[in-house]
Order: sequence, then structure tokens, then C-alpha cells
Amino acid sequence: MSKKPKVIALTESTTGRNITFKDTETKAVMTRAAFVERIKQGAYPDYTVKLINGVPTPVSKPDGNEANNLG
Repeated sequence: MSKKPKVIALTESTTGRNITFKDTETKAVMTRAAFVERIKQGAYPDYTVKLINGVPTPVSKPDGNEANNLG
């Protein structure tokens, strides 16, 4: 498995949807849309995009380790 960059959620909406994210290795802060685009470009191979309530949403690919989930 590739080395997984640790991405954390920085802010979330009142409904609980993550809004901004931070790559703790590069220190890059991204909007949800920017993170989704970077995942689609292959920059984060251990993450995928799911359509949740009609909104493209970044999610960690399951690996059995709950510590790797977006927090």
C-alpha cells in the first residue's frame, strides 16, 4: 500500500459535512472541492470520492484502521 498522507478535516458545516481539509505532511489547506479534484488527479491514492446526497465527498479507502479515517 502507498504511504498514506495524513489528511484531517479542519472545519465542518452545521450538518456535519467536512468543508476544509489539511494535508499534515505538506501543510496544504484545501476546500472540499479542491481535495476532491486532487483525489481525482491521483494525488491522494488512498482516498476516493463518493457521491453523498448529490455532493462529491472525499473519503478514506478502508484499510481496517479507524485511525486513518478523516477526523
